[in-house]
Amino acid sequence: VQVVESGGGLAQPGGSLRLSCVVSGVTFSDFVLSYWRQFPDKEREVVASVSVEGRPTIYRNDVKGRFTISRDNTENTAYLQMNSLKPEDTAMYYCQANVPFSPNNYWGQGTQVTVSA
Repeated sequence: VQVVESGGGLAQPGGSLRLSCVVSGVTFSDFVLSYWRQFPDKEREVVASVSVEGRPTIYRNDVKGRFTISRDNTENTAYLQMNSLKPEDTAMYYCQANVPFSPNNYWGQGTQVTVSA
């Protein structure tokens, strides 16, 4: 199983980035896809999740209206569109693929997002 993230980088405050997460080696449509982030010396926190059919989606409060999670089951890919970025969004972002209530839980290697002028 491979979970490969891309799309991180440097953005200015108010700018946008789109993260991608490609999952291979499993039946992609069986998995809930989530993005998490981790600040230095802090625990990882969930940012957004999308269920197997693309709905429903769930967001943490401080990204609602700014971030959009989606998935394309034909491409085995999940996306996190991040708009109106703030410096406090700076973190390492991780993609998780999991089947709830099962041991099938996989993580990507992380992609750094830095928001700075």
